[in-house]
Amino acid sequence: MGWASRLGSQLETGADQADDALAFQWDQWTSTPAQAVDPFQPRALLPSRSLLRTVSARHVHLPGGNDGGVGDEPKPKGGAAATGWVGRLPPSLSPYARLMRLDKPIGSWLLAWPSFWSIGLAAAQGAPPDPWTLALFGSGAVLLRGAGCTINDLWDRDLDSKVERTRSRPLAAGEVTPASAVAFLGAQLSLGLGILLQLNTFSQALGAASLPLVVAYPLMKRVTNWPQAVLGLTINWGALLGWAAVHGSLDLGVTLPLYLSGVAWTLVYDTIYAHQDKADDVKIGVKSTALHFGSRNMEVLTAFALAHGAGLVLSGLAGGCGGAYYAASALGTSWLAKSIRDINLDDPKECGDFFVRNQWYGALIFSGIVLDRLM
Repeated sequence: MGWASRLGSQLETGADQADDALAFQWDQWTSTPAQAVDPFQPRALLPSRSLLRTVSARHVHLPGGNDGGVGDEPKPKGGAAATGWVGRLPPSLSPYARLMRLDKPIGSWLLAWPSFWSIGLAAAQGAPPDPWTLALFGSGAVLLRGAGCTINDLWDRDLDSKVERTRSRPLAAGEVTPASAVAFLGAQLSLGLGILLQLNTFSQALGAASLPLVVAYPLMKRVTNWPQAVLGLTINWGALLGWAAVHGSLDLGVTLPLYLSGVAWTLVYDTIYAHQDKADDVKIGVKSTALHFGSRNMEVLTAFALAHGAGLVLSGLAGGCGGAYYAASALGTSWLAKSIRDINLDDPKECGDFFVRNQWYGALIFSGIVLDRLM
C-alpha cells in the first residue's frame, strides 16, 4: 500500500471516530435535563442538528431525519415529492401549491360542481350557462378550496403528523411554518374576495355568510360524529350562490333541494373517503361518520344516495327540467347506489378511487342540466 493510500485510510478512520464521538456527544446533550445544563452554556448555543448532519452525514442518524449521503442537501422533514406540474415548480413554491392541494384538483371539482349545477339551472331555456359566471365560480372554487385546506392544515398540523396519509402535508412535515401559512391564507382570501366582488350585492352577502362554516369545519372532527355533514353544508354553498349570481335572488324551490341534495352526496363520498383513515382516527380520537355508522355504513350510505337523487328530482320539478336532466339524475343515482353496494370499505385504495370518480359524477349531472336547457 502506497503512502497516499495509507494516509487516506488513516484520515477516513479518524473521520469515523470523530463522527461517532459527535453522535455520542449529541445524545449526552439532548438527554441532559434542562436544570442540569451548565448555565453558561444554554441549550440555544448547543450544536444544532443541522450542523451535526452536515459534519457527520454518514454516521449521525437523527430520529425522523431523512439522512442523505455526504454532500446531499438535507430534505424537508417528512416532505412528500410533488408530482405533475406542481413537482416542476421552484422548491420555494411547491410546498404552497401542495398546501392548497393544486396537485390534487379533485377537491376543487367537488366544490365547483354544485355551483355549476345551480348556474346551469338558472340559465334561460334554450341558452347555455353564462361562461363568465362559470369562470368566476371555477376560479373561486380553486381559491376557496385552497383556503379551506390551509385552515384545515393549520388546525390539524399536530394530528396530521400522526396519520399515515397526511403526515407529508407541508405544515405537518415542517416545510411551511404556521406564520407563513397564515400569510398565504390571507393572500388566498384576498383573491377570493376579489372574485366575490365581481358578483351582485345579494351574492356578495350570501357568499360572505359561508365563511363561518369554512373556518369551523376543520374543528368539527374533534367535537361531533358528523364532520362530513358540516363539510357538506360548506362545500355545497355554491348550489345557493350560483343561482343568486345569475338572478340576484334565491328561488328556494329550486336551490334548497339542490343544496340539501349536495349535502347528501357529500355525506356519501366523504364518508367513504374517511374509511381510509379510520384505524388512525381511532388511535388519535378523531371522529367521523365512517366510524359513527359502524356496521350500518352500507345501509346509511345507500339512504343518503337515494336522498341525493330525490333532492335532484325536487329541484328539477321546481326548475321546469325535462328528460335529459332526469335521465342524468337517474343514471348518476344508480351509479352511486351500485358503487356503495360493491365497494370494500376496508380497502383504502378502493375508497380513494371512488372519491376521485365523483368528479365525473358531477360532470354527468352538469351535462344533463346543460342538455336539458338547450333542448
